[in-house]
Amino acid sequence: MSAGRWSAGVIPYAEMGYWRPDYEPKDSDILAAFRITPQPGVPPEEAGAAVAGESSTATWTVVWTDRLTSYENYQAKCYRVEPVPGKEGEFIAYIAYDLDLFEEGSIANLTSSIIGNVFGFKALKALRLEDMRISSHYVKTFQGPAHGIVMEREYLNKYGRPLLGATVKPKLGLSARNYGRVVYEALRGGLDFTKDDENINSQPFMRWRDRFLFCMEGVAKAQAATGEIKGHYLNVTAGTMEDMYERAEFAKELGSVIVMIDLTVGYTAIQSMSRWARANGMLLHLHRAGHSTYTRQKTHGVSFRVIAKWMRLAGVDHIHAGTVVGKLEGDPNSVAGFYDTLRLDKIAADPVKGLYFDQEWASMPGCMPVASGGIHAGQMHQLLHYLGEDVILQFGGGTIGHPMGIAAGAAANRVALEAMIKARNEGRDFLAEGTDILRAAAKKSRELDVALSTWGDITFTYESTDTPDVVETPVSI
Repeated sequence: MSAGRWSAGVIPYAEMGYWRPDYEPKDSDILAAFRITPQPGVPPEEAGAAVAGESSTATWTVVWTDRLTSYENYQAKCYRVEPVPGKEGEFIAYIAYDLDLFEEGSIANLTSSIIGNVFGFKALKALRLEDMRISSHYVKTFQGPAHGIVMEREYLNKYGRPLLGATVKPKLGLSARNYGRVVYEALRGGLDFTKDDENINSQPFMRWRDRFLFCMEGVAKAQAATGEIKGHYLNVTAGTMEDMYERAEFAKELGSVIVMIDLTVGYTAIQSMSRWARANGMLLHLHRAGHSTYTRQKTHGVSFRVIAKWMRLAGVDHIHAGTVVGKLEGDPNSVAGFYDTLRLDKIAADPVKGLYFDQEWASMPGCMPVASGGIHAGQMHQLLHYLGEDVILQFGGGTIGHPMGIAAGAAANRVALEAMIKARNEGRDFLAEGTDILRAAAKKSRELDVALSTWGDITFTYESTDTPDVVETPVSI
């Protein structure tokens, strides 16, 4: 390798040292699993080496300035390439990056390095970042979630069950006062949270300051009526960081316990808002707006399990992570992998869940997954089964579309949840008996009875596009 490495001209990446099948990754290395689809005539080892090279130190020809560095330390190393079962022409390339390649505590630098140029590389027909192992050495350079699951429950004094939420609908067009009325009715009816949606910021029909005032008036009245801590996710997403900080500060002045941002604000802005949230004792909710533009397709883009890891590092308390049974993309096994990634401290590699690496979070707080999008009270047993207890279940249309009104929709969700939690705590097979449990509860709750009559048989039965490779996954429920 050494003699060939210094021959002038164009040398294959594999011959420049980026293909290292003998390399044993160090504990401190950051590891990545890329799904590569090479162009015809490009060997998979060369394609993997090219990804390693172009995401670290390489360019298309030999440069003599490599001699001025300890270049072998800075070269990423493709150490294994495996064919994807049943997918002709697709391979998983495993690449190791030395810790020194990354700035401490910077998602922007991490992502610029790993996904910066390689996705436009001509030698590849398609490329997808499937998973990463973030070494504990690098994890420790990030603050992580501003509060985490345990502290959030202590803030809210709510234990032993999923939290309930709803997105205000219609998300665009309401006046500030009517928007605030929705918040009050949903919270007094039994929800823990209501929220702005991703695209409600400060439009002509409702400026942000007016929305904040009327929403927090509704929160205060609902807290007084119920004796519970309530919250509304006030979306502080804006065109500049100065505007975002102004909105967040105003939310704090009004007594809000939580603010919200969109994924589209960018990684640096997310980390900045996380730092602000920690300093100001505010929970930070992240809506993953825009993620499916690059996470959904099987052969090209970035898997959401990677986004989940980046956002846990970045420091959000909440992130939307799939429902399995709702209207949005969500294979059961993949979603289980997302939820494990966000909530657990140690996660073992599990190909059934699409997890390529062991991941240790070194006691970094967990991030609360949020389930939203086409879910309703009639699915409560399935939601609890698939998603567990540490999750926020958000029923938008499934609250606000209730025939008896918004408060009734919230009450139906709360009764359904508490009936299912009671059954679980009694040791019953709540998944198998779920329909019967809900029907029994509905006999004592007109609100739940009407909800089940309205939506009980609604499902979104479409095949998931993003599924693990090692199992045949059934169609989503």
